[in-house]
Amino acid sequence: MLILLLFSNNILGILTKLNNSKITPIEQRLLLPDEPGIYKFFNKNNVLIYVGKAKSLKKRVNNYFTSQGASNLKTKKLVKEITNIEFTLTNTEYDALLLENNLIKESQPKYNILLKDDKTFPFICILDEPFPRIISTRKYDPKNGEYFGPYTSVGAMKSVLHLLRKLYRVRTCNLKLSPKNINSKKFKICLEYHIGNCLGPCEGLQNEENYSNEIVLARNILKGNISIVKQYYQNEMTEAANNLAFERAQVLKEKLQYLDKFHSKATVVNTKLSDIDVITIKSDAKNAWVNYFQVNNGAIIITRNIEIKKRLEETDEELISHAYQYFKELTRSKNTTLLSNILLDNLPEIYENYIPQIGDKKKLIELSIRNLSAYKKDKILREEPKKNAVLVQLQQDLLLKEYPTHIECFDNSNLQGSNPVASMVCFKNGKPAKKEYRKYNIKTVEGPNDFASMEEIVKRRYQRLIAENLPLPHLILIDGGKGQLS
Repeated sequence: MLILLLFSNNILGILTKLNNSKITPIEQRLLLPDEPGIYKFFNKNNVLIYVGKAKSLKKRVNNYFTSQGASNLKTKKLVKEITNIEFTLTNTEYDALLLENNLIKESQPKYNILLKDDKTFPFICILDEPFPRIISTRKYDPKNGEYFGPYTSVGAMKSVLHLLRKLYRVRTCNLKLSPKNINSKKFKICLEYHIGNCLGPCEGLQNEENYSNEIVLARNILKGNISIVKQYYQNEMTEAANNLAFERAQVLKEKLQYLDKFHSKATVVNTKLSDIDVITIKSDAKNAWVNYFQVNNGAIIITRNIEIKKRLEETDEELISHAYQYFKELTRSKNTTLLSNILLDNLPEIYENYIPQIGDKKKLIELSIRNLSAYKKDKILREEPKKNAVLVQLQQDLLLKEYPTHIECFDNSNLQGSNPVASMVCFKNGKPAKKEYRKYNIKTVEGPNDFASMEEIVKRRYQRLIAENLPLPHLILIDGGKGQLS
C-alpha cells in the first residue's frame, strides 16, 4: 500500500541515524519489554556503571533519554556514558528490588549509591526456644529459628508484626522460660500480662501446648496462608456463638476484621530455597540461548545469559551441559542442587539435577525461561537488519500498516526560477540505497512551479516502477507543503 507523508525542510534529518549498522542505547531502549525487572547500563569498556529496578523496564529506561528524565547533571553524564543496556525480568517489582540490592553490593557500580555497611532487608523470625518469640532482624542465621522474608520495606514488616500482636498473645520478653525456671517461680508477670498482651507463661499461667497453637496460626500468616487462619477463626466464632460464649465470639470477630483490613500483605521469599543453581535453554537450527540463576537464601544473587552458535548438530543436552560448566567457572558456584528445563549430561554423582513440577522451584524455572525468551528476542531484534529499531519506532509513530523497509524521498529546486531539477533518494532496510538514487530534469513545467514539478517527478517515478513491475515503497516523503502533496 502506497503511503504519502507531508514533510518539510530537511527530509533526510529523520533518517540520518539509519546509516548506523550498530544499534545504539537509544535504539536498544525501544526493544525493552513492558514488564518488571532490573536494567544494567554499561560504558564503552563494558564496565557496569548503573543498576536500577523498574515496574516497567520499557517506561523507566525510556525516561532516561527524555529531557524530564535527564534533568540533573549526574543523570546527563550517566546517559552520555551508556553504550550498552542489559536487563533481567522478575516476577514482581519486589523481586526486582532484591535483585538490584544484590547486584549493587556485588558490583558497586559507579553511579549507584554504595551500601558500604552490612545491612540488608529485614526478616521476621520465630525463634527456636521454649515459648518462642516473634522478632524482626536483619541478620539471617537458620540456627536461630524459622525466618520469613526478606521484606523490602521496614514499614511493611512492622505492619505484619502489628497484626500478629493484635491477633496473638505472644511474649515480647527475653526471659529464658525453661521448665526448671518456671517451676522454681523464678519470674514474675509484668505489665504486658496486666494489659492483656500476654497470658503469663513465665509463671506457668499458660502451658506450652496452648502457646504453640498461637504460633502455628502466626506461622500461617507469615507464609501468606491467611485464608487458613480466617477459616479457623470463622469456625471458632460459630462454635462460641452456638455455646452462647458471646464474649469469645466477639473477640474472634474482631480478629477476623483485623485480617480483612490487612490488604497490604507483604510478599516474602521462601528462604528454604538456598544454594541452588537454575539453568534453562532454548534453541533453533543455528543457535541456542541459555539463562543462568544462582539462588541463595531465597534471593537471586547472580543472573547471566549467553548465546551459543551451533557448529555441528549438537543436542540441547550437550549445549546446556557445556554452558553450565562455563557458568560454574564464571561464578565460582559450589552448589550441587541444579534445577533445569532439561536434564544435563555427564554430571558427577554428587549433583542433584531435576525438572521441578510444582511449587516455588517450578516458578524459578518459569522465571528463567521468561528471561531466556526476552534475551533471545532482544538478540534477534538487534542483529536482524530488517528489524531495525528505528524503523520499528517509525512504523509505530506513523501508524503504518507495513514495516517500512523501502522508503523514498523527493525534493525539487531551481536557480532563481530557472534550471528546475529534482531528486529522489532511497532507503532500504534502514540504510541508504545509493544505487537507487535518481536525478530528474524537469521536462513539462515552465517557470518556477514547485507544485507542477513535484507532480511530474512523482508521476514519472511510479509510472516506471509500475510498467517494469517493480515493488512500490512502503513510505514516500515529500518535501514541501499542502500544494506539493496535492
